[in-house]
Amino acid sequence: MVKLLPFAALPLALLACAPETGGLPLTDDQYRAAAVRGMHDAYLGDLHTLVEAAQDLQRAAPLPADRGWDAQKDAAAIAAMKDAWVRARTAYEHVEGALAPLFPDLDISIDARYDDFLAQLGGQGDADLFDDHGVTGMHALERILYSNVTPRRVVAFEASLPGYVPAAFPATAAQAAELQSKLCGKLVADALELEKQWTPADIDAAIAFQGLISLMNEQREKVQKASSNEEESRYSQRTMADLRDNLSGTRVAYGFFQPWITAKAGGPTIDGTIEAGFAELDGAYRRIGGDSIPEPPSTWSAEAPSPADLQTPFGQLYTVVDRAVDPTVSGSVVGQMNDAASVLGFPEFRTAP
Repeated sequence: MVKLLPFAALPLALLACAPETGGLPLTDDQYRAAAVRGMHDAYLGDLHTLVEAAQDLQRAAPLPADRGWDAQKDAAAIAAMKDAWVRARTAYEHVEGALAPLFPDLDISIDARYDDFLAQLGGQGDADLFDDHGVTGMHALERILYSNVTPRRVVAFEASLPGYVPAAFPATAAQAAELQSKLCGKLVADALELEKQWTPADIDAAIAFQGLISLMNEQREKVQKASSNEEESRYSQRTMADLRDNLSGTRVAYGFFQPWITAKAGGPTIDGTIEAGFAELDGAYRRIGGDSIPEPPSTWSAEAPSPADLQTPFGQLYTVVDRAVDPTVSGSVVGQMNDAASVLGFPEFRTAP
């Protein structure tokens, strides 16, 4: 039976799972095995949380006998669903970096955005908001749960998408039952499958490490998309919380590769720069109060932001993130993590041309 450790303390646990070598230097295979085992045990706790939260979300879904959902009458049940959704979201954002490239189909089913699904559907859309086909996963549920409080600017953006269907609570008892059994049931099934597949034998250390680099690179995109109302957790306005959870989960997983990296020539310098970059991002994220990204100025342009716009809270956040993750910037987190990948013999992360 795997002993689960507190998430924040897990990097310190690497020494406990390192192979015994009698004081001799570890081989690359031993370092790789220790990193895989440590990351597996670390993320298994979050996958347990994801499963439990998805099951709680399904159990909390109101099932009125003769009507759909009512914001007042079902307020307690909807609040319980939102609480479970936040717990599921937090757990997944911790593990997203390493798991997404290893299990891409499950990642899409669990975490794809509404616009991503519509693009896959070729403009046909998904007329049934509550079934287990087409648009699924956490954002499909978020879109429904927060449909009565979604910012108007987000609704306006989505209304321009081919195949768009307005988000809404279940309007009938049949729709409420369908959401509970099918849409929620799909998230539970996907979470259980992800937990089942998360075994050391299925973890490719190189792919997982590249996924961590990719997730750090995506921090810029996640911030930038707020200016076009395409941000990730846009209905609940929790994208800032997503960024913090991504960083926290990446730092935990990176901690299991650190002994291997620092054992290589030049590794301690690379590691020190990576840690400094993580700390800079963490500081920038902590300076933002609340779970939502600061509202971008109406004149914002990522291609040529004005000096005035760069001085806004959003502009300051974007500046830090852009500098930290740009692989072409000397000393950036992504650039240095690519250097770490190179010394480990892993492929480097490359952005699409």
